Amino acid sequence: MKFATLRDGTPDGRLVLVSPDGTRCAAAPAATMQELIERWDTLADICRAQNEFPDTLDSTMLAAPLPRAWQWLDGSAFESHGELMKQVFGNAPDHSDVPLMYQGMSDRFYGPHDDIPVPSEDLGIDFEGEFGVVVDAVPMGTSPEDALRHIRLIVQINDWSLRALAGPEMKTGFGWVQAKPACSMAPIAVTPDELGDQWRDGRVCLDLLVDWNGKRFGTPNGTSMSFGFHRLIAHAARTRALPAGTIIGSGTVSNSNYREIGSTCIAERRGIEIVDSGAPKTEFMRFGDTVRMEGRRADGSAPFGVIEQRVVRA
Repeated sequence: MKFATLRDGTPDGRLVLVSPDGTRCAAAPAATMQELIERWDTLADICRAQNEFPDTLDSTMLAAPLPRAWQWLDGSAFESHGELMKQVFGNAPDHSDVPLMYQGMSDRFYGPHDDIPVPSEDLGIDFEGEFGVVVDAVPMGTSPEDALRHIRLIVQINDWSLRALAGPEMKTGFGWVQAKPACSMAPIAVTPDELGDQWRDGRVCLDLLVDWNGKRFGTPNGTSMSFGFHRLIAHAARTRALPAGTIIGSGTVSNSNYREIGSTCIAERRGIEIVDSGAPKTEFMRFGDTVRMEGRRADGSAPFGVIEQRVVRA
């Protein structure tokens, strides 16, 4: 199943079911995505039975599938990215056995075509391409094996970062606040079965294509997560129950051959340049810059649709 949220002037928008080809939609049996996740056991079968999509899906009217959430927890599950950052900065924590995770801003997720306001170009404006999952209610102490059954939807995320603020905030030991503004989300949320064999072992096995100002920046694949989403969910739920509608991110999608296939964030490109030549050459984003992200199957289809956004002065 595929879902999207139409803007209707309210904070949560209006939930619709999306046709298999992504061009048409029908009213959902829940008013919002949050309601759908909270009542999944009751409403999912009704959604599965939907086979008529009478309305054209207007992509210009789409918000993030879940425009705001009770909780946003972002992991760092790609070892190649983590090891590069450790090599560059030297003080990155070792997460070979335990996932890294932080709790970010969740009261707003930008829609797929919203402009992104930033106070200053001097803040090191960066994009970060990720995949994510939306879970139903997860009890405290849930095991990784049981966590898989709590994954209801899969989404694609751009986790915006302000790199000039990230280092100083990390050194406080209290984590990120200013360095992590609101994230963006691709227009379509899908159930795991929509990905077929490209959803394996709690991983989204799709290429994530990233273009910066119209030029290809990277095409890494989500298969190489060191910790699958089930491990990330279990980590988050060790000492807390997760409310229905919690979103958990993969962290920056990265592959070990990043020199050949590129990256999904500027910081990784700059890290490669520091390792290879002693100094970064690639600048961060400027006002007016655009970024485009698309999780793509081998046949060229994009199950989540496209994020395409422009950075503007706040």
